Amino acid sequence: MRLILLYSGGKDSNLALYKLINKGYKVDLLTIIPKTFDSWMFHRPNVEFTKVQAECMELNWQSFIVSGEKDKEIQEIIDFLKDKEIDGIVAGAIKSRYQKEKIEYICDKLNVKPIFPLWELSEMEILNNIIELGFEVYFSCVAAEGFGKEWLGRKLDLKAINELIKLKEKYGISIVGEGGEYETFVCDSPLFKKRIKVTTSEIVWHRNYGYWFIKNYELISKN
Repeated sequence: MRLILLYSGGKDSNLALYKLINKGYKVDLLTIIPKTFDSWMFHRPNVEFTKVQAECMELNWQSFIVSGEKDKEIQEIIDFLKDKEIDGIVAGAIKSRYQKEKIEYICDKLNVKPIFPLWELSEMEILNNIIELGFEVYFSCVAAEGFGKEWLGRKLDLKAINELIKLKEKYGISIVGEGGEYETFVCDSPLFKKRIKVTTSEIVWHRNYGYWFIKNYELISKN
């Protein structure tokens, strides 16, 4: 069974990938790159480094640029994938019915199976998996009440999780960022043969949201 995973480079797509490869599936990566930052479906910060992540895992990777327009980008993906020999499309959606329904629509048009390894798992289970499996995850974007500039480039660890829980209690956020509260970039996971060490980066902060952009990096052998 040949699967394509919609790969953003963040924690959810990497955890979904881990769960499938751990079960013996062959998975190729497809990174959707929107022309605009406000795509309805796909994320952009540090997306150019998804190729590096794929190389660290020794997995096949390709990218595809979409317009970023709400419904137009869905048809663009269908047109791109219609001649590919695949059996299923994998996404890291957790609770977003909008994302799930759009992926199911794409799969229906392509006559392939939609696969959601993380669907309706509890938020704490997701974060506990990330920590217990040794994922190295950094906040690449924050865009919700309660988040400040200090979150950008910060590691997702137990202390950060405890603070996310407090933000949920105060502001009602999703602690996994399912509502777009934050996005992440994975520098290491059990699938990585080499880890990514970010050597220089840039933080861009607007009034109530911001981004952490990777500028330079080194690949560190794990042997």
